Amino acid sequence: MTVQDVLGDPYTRDTLAMPDDYEGSVVTTVVHLPAAGGASRGAVLHVHGFCDYFFQTETAEFFTSLGYDFFAVDLRKCGRSLLPHQTPNFCLDLTEYDADLDAALALIRERTGHHRIIISGHSTGGLVAPLWAQAKATSGDAAVRALVLNSPWLDLQGSFFVRTAGTEAINRLGQRRPYATVPRTVTPVYVESLHSEHHGEWDFDLAWKPLESLPVKAGWLRAVRAGHRAVHKGLSLSAPILVLCSRRSLVPQAFSLEAQEVDTVLDVRQIARWSHQLGDQVTVLRLPGAMHDVFLSRKDVREDAFERTAHWLRYALAGALPPTD
Repeated sequence: MTVQDVLGDPYTRDTLAMPDDYEGSVVTTVVHLPAAGGASRGAVLHVHGFCDYFFQTETAEFFTSLGYDFFAVDLRKCGRSLLPHQTPNFCLDLTEYDADLDAALALIRERTGHHRIIISGHSTGGLVAPLWAQAKATSGDAAVRALVLNSPWLDLQGSFFVRTAGTEAINRLGQRRPYATVPRTVTPVYVESLHSEHHGEWDFDLAWKPLESLPVKAGWLRAVRAGHRAVHKGLSLSAPILVLCSRRSLVPQAFSLEAQEVDTVLDVRQIARWSHQLGDQVTVLRLPGAMHDVFLSRKDVREDAFERTAHWLRYALAGALPPTD
């Protein structure tokens, strides 16, 4: 059943019942904003990251201003889809999310008649979505026209030792004790940089996107590292791909104005390095002053990112990638 979303009119949502998993009942939620003016030229599906959910209304309004119906999925156990008995943001394999994305795609096709979509993926969503798109293509369903990936998480940040020996330790722990919490140092700097009650512009639910993130479980991180390995081996997506990220990364221990001009979550060098393993038509734009969620950066930066994205889409969907300057 379609109801008004927590974001208010004209946003609506559908809560879709999914087959039970190892924790019990499961739902996924699809939020919809219609194309501006009512004339839809296509559909966009947004996929959020870890410890996140859809609240980025300027992103939605950017795509609808271009004439696209905008849909966003809150994946199982995240945001609107989190049920009381569930472990937040948890999975044992990233392919668990395929069913959620399949359900969202079916809803989009039924509601709009558009059979091929544009993907908008942020952070972990920028990993989950290309893997799903690859699986769809392999099955013979060319569901994805283009991908716009906003700081996709394509490798584990940290030293070479962490990414090698550390990954092997995670694999063993995740297999034996999937619900074990992985020790890590977390600061509230990123969320403080975003939230209007702290130093940012944006209002979102701190129960769904907490200041100090959520515990990282070994089974979930094992699943993510398997996804990273698949990307590093190389995907073969034929759809054009735009990757947006910051010019710089920084790991501050306390808030400063500089935290609102850099990626404080991921290593942008890794993003740039591994993006070209996603497919044959990849454009990487590293934007000065951008934050981890590029579309939540300060006004001049996000407007530049929106303009560049619109420019890229015009070329990419016409079958010719644009110049990057």
